[in-house]
Amino acid sequence: MTGMIYRLITTSAVLCLAASTFTTSVAVAQTHAGQPESVVDPVKIYSPYVERTALDSNLAEGVYWGDTHLHTSYSTDAGMMGNKLGPEEAYRFARGEEVLTSHGERVRLIRPLDFLVVADHAENLGLAPFIAESHPELLKSEWGKAVHDMVKAGDSRGAFQRWLSDAVTPGTDPINNPKMARTVWDREIEFADKYNEPGRFTALIGFEWTSISTRENPGNLHRVVIFKDGRDKASQVVPFSTFDSYDPEKLWDYMADYEEKTGGSMLAIAHNGNVSNGQMFATERLNGRPIKREYAEMRARFEPLYEVTQIKGDGEAHPFLSPNDEFADYGTWDKSDIVGMNPKEDWMLKHEYARSALQIGMQLEEKLGVNPYKFGMIGSTDAHTSLATTREENFYGKAAHLEPEANRWEHTIIASLSGNPEFSSYSYESIGAGLAAVWARENTREGIFNAMIRKETYATTGTRIVVRFFGGWDYENDEVYRPDVISIGYRKGVPMGGDLAVRPEGKAAPTFMVGALKDSWSGNLDRIQIIKGWIDSDGERQERVYDVAVSDGRTIDADGRCRTPVGDTVDVADASYLNTIGDAELRAVWTDPDFNPEHRAFYYARVLEIPTPTWQAYDAKFYEVEMPDTVMMKGQERAYTSPIWYTP
Repeated sequence: MTGMIYRLITTSAVLCLAASTFTTSVAVAQTHAGQPESVVDPVKIYSPYVERTALDSNLAEGVYWGDTHLHTSYSTDAGMMGNKLGPEEAYRFARGEEVLTSHGERVRLIRPLDFLVVADHAENLGLAPFIAESHPELLKSEWGKAVHDMVKAGDSRGAFQRWLSDAVTPGTDPINNPKMARTVWDREIEFADKYNEPGRFTALIGFEWTSISTRENPGNLHRVVIFKDGRDKASQVVPFSTFDSYDPEKLWDYMADYEEKTGGSMLAIAHNGNVSNGQMFATERLNGRPIKREYAEMRARFEPLYEVTQIKGDGEAHPFLSPNDEFADYGTWDKSDIVGMNPKEDWMLKHEYARSALQIGMQLEEKLGVNPYKFGMIGSTDAHTSLATTREENFYGKAAHLEPEANRWEHTIIASLSGNPEFSSYSYESIGAGLAAVWARENTREGIFNAMIRKETYATTGTRIVVRFFGGWDYENDEVYRPDVISIGYRKGVPMGGDLAVRPEGKAAPTFMVGALKDSWSGNLDRIQIIKGWIDSDGERQERVYDVAVSDGRTIDADGRCRTPVGDTVDVADASYLNTIGDAELRAVWTDPDFNPEHRAFYYARVLEIPTPTWQAYDAKFYEVEMPDTVMMKGQERAYTSPIWYTP
């Protein structure tokens, strides 16, 4: 079975049916003079790969792993808070090299990544290294010299607080030196080009636009902006910051202007809707006006993906919205907004989580003709350490002051600006981050970017579960076990991120083909689920979870749910577990039993591992500390595929 699943999900899959090349009939053609002539039988070729079809030659054969959201010392909130590692160390680490952390510890990944986006904050990009260098462009600014002198005198925290009050809170640039911005951006591009090695490692150029909507209602609206292009085009602009505008519509204008000016391409990835207090997937614009078709078209064009999981919580689903989903309460952050000013209210939640946002998008599509929230899914870290670490036993925290030490679990990640500690976010509440998985033909900037545009991507919470997901109208039950299953998946349907073809006459319901393989260095698989969301005849949001493949011979009831838990082998005190439960691979062909052809719908796969220890359990063992009962000591790592949509 293991060999089968590798053929299902790796580049060794047989990609076309040999029978398509074995035609033996004699064709008759007309000459220019109108006389018939016999055409010689085509030569039969043993190798089935010589005459690939156009479709098969463009299959996404490889899964590539990366982080699209990593901060270095060039981000002010990282560099001025103890991060000493710049973009160069970030790339070296992602490529598999050993580096020293900001605290001087040796660290290395279990396996290299395939791609990385250094997404430093655009706001006063490079302030910390320019202070370290006493750069003359910084010292030209009275404000710049003041914070420079504070840091040199040993008051980095005070300098950072001054930056928050003088720059972030009012949303104005206290330095405003275009030459400094240009110098820092050119450095970022230079590092990316230096470490970009097509076919081996992709360094995509990017930055983070860090909008906090308003001072009265400070919701997170952050986006990572990624360039498809290299230095020749990316250097023609400088990053767009919240000092330019806090409105995402202005960011899209910047992106459109870039594409028109350079002929290049960009995309943006929103993240952490869970701390937006109902603003990330709203039904009105930031200026309070209703969403109209132009807005929907711009958002759909420039934001094909959503970062659904990262250190600051998981954003797939919320238990309040999905009370019948026992796996919805994972990495839940639902106290307040991004800065701990205003408490969370129940009405906000549906505008913050991916599952409900996908439903809201379909509701808007019924009114506007365009779905602004038709996004694929990825995960990433949002680490501010320059270290893209996502595994629980190798987790280096959100920021430099949260790198491994005995009491890091109790430190704050975000201290509430309201002064209410109940609205603060603490290190022990963070999860081990996420990874972006991309199905592409090649590991290049173009290959990775194009896969993101077509949404053939998925998210994991940090481990490398391999998943493929196809939707169509006539997959057969045994086809998921065929060695040429990938070719079948594309030829008879669409991959994750796609739209189902128009329903053929006589077809009652769509059929989905899914397969998953465990991370060889992580827990076995518990189950594969398909999550369906739809808009009913009254225009209301509906959802349902179906178990489609479960491990250990457990049964799935007639209602599509497996009621028997997979079990638990975690030894919390020892921070260990056994793979004596669960399966190494799972696969299924599933037909929607409740399909209504009149209802808009989406489907995505969720894959769950067996329970394993969290980073908090590893810390407790390593440092011999006792964690409070409120700390999560074990959990189930998971993957979320991009959806497949059905439109009547």
